[in-house]
Amino acid sequence: MHSDYTEKVVEIRGLKKSFEDNHVLKGVDLDLFKSENLVVLGKSGSGKSVLIKLMVGLLRQDEGNIRILGKDTANLSLKELNKLRLKIGFAFQASALYDSMTVRENLEFPLTRNIKGLTRKEINLKVEGLLDSVGLPNTINQMPAELSGGQKKRIGVARTLILEPEIMLYDEPTAGLDPTTCIDINNLINQVREEYNTSSIVITHDLTCAKVTGDRMAVLIDGQFEAVGTFDEVFTNASDPKIKSFYDYNFIK
Repeated sequence: MHSDYTEKVVEIRGLKKSFEDNHVLKGVDLDLFKSENLVVLGKSGSGKSVLIKLMVGLLRQDEGNIRILGKDTANLSLKELNKLRLKIGFAFQASALYDSMTVRENLEFPLTRNIKGLTRKEINLKVEGLLDSVGLPNTINQMPAELSGGQKKRIGVARTLILEPEIMLYDEPTAGLDPTTCIDINNLINQVREEYNTSSIVITHDLTCAKVTGDRMAVLIDGQFEAVGTFDEVFTNASDPKIKSFYDYNFIK
């Protein structure tokens, strides 16, 4: 456990979101503490991605409050919201690299767009340092098409880290990867927290990923958190049939 559970970086209360008759979130509460890796578990369609989109202001909630780094997101102007978003790193399920740019250009893009007046040397140091950090220094001049799925994920994480966010959001980080690459990505998530002191929400339905990366789990079922706690607290002796069925739905070693 890294977090001392005193400083909240995200505080969600009574959050509701519906799309016509589909009630996706039915009044959820959630806290993310400083330096914590919190895993949000749920089957596909359970509202995990909606939760993240609400947090970064891509969707608006119907009811409830979201406070991120002390700010109530619903009350922010677009300018303030954009400023807050720079402190939140969003690692998409598809690594979302620009296919027409080299790895170097992909990493430089958010940097030069958001931080003015950097010298070429400062940009190079930052890009090269991050590629070292994710273990891919030799890919700097490659195009995304030349990379494996796991390499793309790593570069995607590096690009997210380039603005030094305080909060990282990982959306299904191990989806579509082979077991060995999954292990690498899980290790990377833990390494990012160590090196960059980030607080993270990891959205996944992969229990192995959850167990390896998460300090706490929050299990989202039918629009509500059925259980929140450590992996063992949530899954060992799980008597709740919904939790048990979620555990059985996964294959865990």
